[in-house]
Amino acid sequence: MSLQLFDLSGRLALVTGSSQGIGYALAEGLGRTGARVVLNGRDRAKLEAAVERLRASGLDVSGSAFDVTDPQAVTEAVEKIEAEVGPIDILVNNAGIQRRAPLEEFEVETFREILKANVESVFLVGQAVARHMIPRGRGKIINIASLQSEAARYSIAPYTATKGAVKNLTRGMCTDWARHGLQVNAIGPGYFETPLNQALIDNPAFDKWLKTRTPAGRWGKVEELQGAAIFLASAASNFVNGQILYVDGGVLATL
Repeated sequence: MSLQLFDLSGRLALVTGSSQGIGYALAEGLGRTGARVVLNGRDRAKLEAAVERLRASGLDVSGSAFDVTDPQAVTEAVEKIEAEVGPIDILVNNAGIQRRAPLEEFEVETFREILKANVESVFLVGQAVARHMIPRGRGKIINIASLQSEAARYSIAPYTATKGAVKNLTRGMCTDWARHGLQVNAIGPGYFETPLNQALIDNPAFDKWLKTRTPAGRWGKVEELQGAAIFLASAASNFVNGQILYVDGGVLATL
């Protein structure tokens, strides 16, 4: 009975920004627990390659190429998935970008770009999917927050602002939608080995600092986020709502 709580068989999951990195790992984890998965990305070739890799491993996967910051594209894509693939039971709002620069030098247009990619996309896709979940009286929405939802670091103040917004948007979604049977939570990754962090991984000084600062003494591996996603997507979390689950190797636990 306890293992059945985590079984996602018969469920359909949409994972945004899942051609690589954390999104790809989360899609794989949900798929291996029985879910059918729709991958998303803007780069159609990269998306199709990701779909084929997961299909080759025996998973039931399809792709949907659309821009999560385009309201019309989001609405049309969600409607098409609902009509042609099936009702979306699980949404993982993973798509996002990072831009680094000293705050006093940060370009206004770059600030707006990161807001659209990291915050507006969560609102747009979350709203579009929730409009289908609400009449069904059930649904799981998992937003990808960050260690930076709680702590800042030099040169990424706008990113920190967006991830703080994702944390509180998660709580707002819970407040509005829990009454309709939806559970809306977030995962807050620490520092993981991803393409987004490659510049930091390749920086000897930062690599040393990170391993010293993290109680676990290492970078996270994206596969280590799968358990949190499976829990939040499954019946095991049916009374968990509006929470942010940090997966950071202990960074937030210590000074």
